[in-house]
Amino acid sequence: MKLVDSHCHLDRLDLSKHDNSLEAALQQARDAGIEEMLCVGIDMEAMEPMLALVEAHEGVYASVGVHPNEHDGHDPSIEELIELSKRPKVIAIGETGLDYFRSEGDLTWQRDRFRRHIEAAKQVNKPLIIHTRESSADTLQILEEEGAEAVGGVMHCFVEDMETAQRALDIGFYISFSGIVTFKNAKELKEVAKQVPLERMLVETDSPYLAPVPHRGKPNQPAYTRHVAETIAELREIPLEQLAEATTDNFHKLFKFS
Repeated sequence: MKLVDSHCHLDRLDLSKHDNSLEAALQQARDAGIEEMLCVGIDMEAMEPMLALVEAHEGVYASVGVHPNEHDGHDPSIEELIELSKRPKVIAIGETGLDYFRSEGDLTWQRDRFRRHIEAAKQVNKPLIIHTRESSADTLQILEEEGAEAVGGVMHCFVEDMETAQRALDIGFYISFSGIVTFKNAKELKEVAKQVPLERMLVETDSPYLAPVPHRGKPNQPAYTRHVAETIAELREIPLEQLAEATTDNFHKLFKFS
C-alpha cells in the first residue's frame, strides 16, 4: 500500500523528535507507507534551502510560492515565480490564496499576490496549491476570474462545506483533507469527506502543524498521513487500500506525472 502526503513543510519539522535527522523522519514515513510527499513553499527567504532539501531526497517534490499571511518578507513577481518553477522537482505553484482570519485591514495586497501566483501557474502550466481561511467566496471568485481552471490545483487542508467543495470541483480542483478530519468536533467536515468524489480527493498532513488524532496537539509529521487516510476510509466504509490507491493516483494525475 502506498500513500502520498500531498502537503507538508519538511524544512520546518522539529527534527529533535527524529534524532535530529530528516532522514529518520522520512524513513518513519516510508515505514507507514508514505513513499512520496510534496514540500510546500511559504516564503521567499526560506525557498533556496527548502529546494535544496527537496532536491537531495528521493520521492520528495516541491512547490514554490508565498503564503497569504506572509507580509513582511519579499513579495515575488510573476517572473520570479516562473523562474523558481524551473528548478528540479518543482511540480506546483503555491501555497497561495487568501486568509482573512490571521490578516486584517486592507488586504488588497493579498488578493494581488494571489492573482500573480495564478498567472505564473498558467504561464508554466503547473497546478496551484490553495490556502483559504474565512475567505472561500473571494478565493473561488478570484480563481474563476483569473481562469485558474486552465491549470487546476488543490484546495489544501479543506475545512469548508460541501457547497464550497462542489464549486471548487466544478473548476477542476481537487479537495485535500488534513488531520482536522480526524478531530471529534469536525462533524461537518467528516460529511464532506464522505461526499467528495474519490477520484478528486487527496490526503495530507500540513506537518509540522495540525497533527491528527491520536497525536493531536503534538508536532505533526508525514508518517501521520496514514491516520488521515484511515479515518476517511472508515467514514466512507471502504478499504484503506482503495483509498490509498485512489489518492496516490490522483496526486500523479494532478501534478502531471502521467
